[in-house]
Amino acid sequence: MIDQIKTGQLIAKKRKEQGLTQSVLAEKLGLTDRAVSKWERGVSLR
Repeated sequence: MIDQIKTGQLIAKKRKEQGLTQSVLAEKLGLTDRAVSKWERGVSLR
């Protein structure tokens, strides 16, 4: 089973290492910044 909290923490860490905001990452992925925020908080991985 996927640990959503740990996955979210990893996404946030990698995003910050690249110097990206949630909005910029979302734009690059064709998603909303709300989706990225949910991933990082471990609320959803969709």
